[in-house]
Amino acid sequence: MKAIVCSKPGGPEVLEWTEVPDPVAGPGEVVVKVVATAVNRADLLQRQGFYAPPPGATEVPGLECSGRVAELGEGVTGWSVGDPVCALLSGGGYAERVVVPAGQLLPVPAGLDLEAAAGLPETVCTVWSNVFMAAGLRPGEFLLVHGGAGGIGTTAIQLARALGATVLVTVGSAAKAKRCLELGAHAAIDYKTEDFVARVAELTDGHGADVILDNMGAKYLARNVETLAVNGRLTIIGLQGGNRAELDLGKLMAKRAAVISTTLRARPAAEKAAIVASVREHAWPLVADGTLRPIIDRRLPLPDAAEAHRVIESSGHVGKVLLLAE
Repeated sequence: MKAIVCSKPGGPEVLEWTEVPDPVAGPGEVVVKVVATAVNRADLLQRQGFYAPPPGATEVPGLECSGRVAELGEGVTGWSVGDPVCALLSGGGYAERVVVPAGQLLPVPAGLDLEAAAGLPETVCTVWSNVFMAAGLRPGEFLLVHGGAGGIGTTAIQLARALGATVLVTVGSAAKAKRCLELGAHAAIDYKTEDFVARVAELTDGHGADVILDNMGAKYLARNVETLAVNGRLTIIGLQGGNRAELDLGKLMAKRAAVISTTLRARPAAEKAAIVASVREHAWPLVADGTLRPIIDRRLPLPDAAEAHRVIESSGHVGKVLLLAE
């Protein structure tokens, strides 16, 4: 088969479309014939040499895909060859075929575009496991999402709004603010021209954010803690603003608040399967009825992965950028 590989760490130009060995399904695994995959910022970090795949995972990038089941490994039940699926991956999505633990498969609901479904698994699993499973967002609480117009952000807006939370987001332009409001965000804060700490206090009548979903890390740590409500929960899923910062424990303790930090890719297969099962039970009905949908910025052929990486690096997109294998 053909796949995208990184010949060496570097810019988008190091991504090469080349032949690699076909994957083979082991016990408890399936092979998926890929229709589409989606680009995540983790893919850019891997390309740059900063985010190696977990032990045993393929070097081919790609943390999610959609397609059809092509082969069943020993012991796999509940799936049949030809089933339309999307999948959470440890890698390998930028290829014509990928092997997936059966516990990381999700069915594609009738009526959902199979290509577009590639933009769901990583974002929905990330948002669900962090905002709801770890941080315990409840109806009536305030959620602040940094980077509201990205793949994670557009998913978080829809999911949290559907489950009864008030959603505030930070964005980098008026156009992105408009899209977030259309998706159901209650307010959009331009981080380039506004102080999000002051704006959240204003928008919540001084209450603060009960949960913050943060992709910036060090750069926002102090201000995030200041923004938290009493008993608030800050969940950090990215380090775009660095990985070292000073934490004022006194402020954190005074608010009886918590800082949670997680990754998804390196978790054991059993933990991923548990997250996928919870997503299927609680979030997937919202996908099936159209309440939660993938927001697709553009679709490019898989051999043009370098161009897709440039789009993500420029931060000019809203939602997901897909790579089409068919």
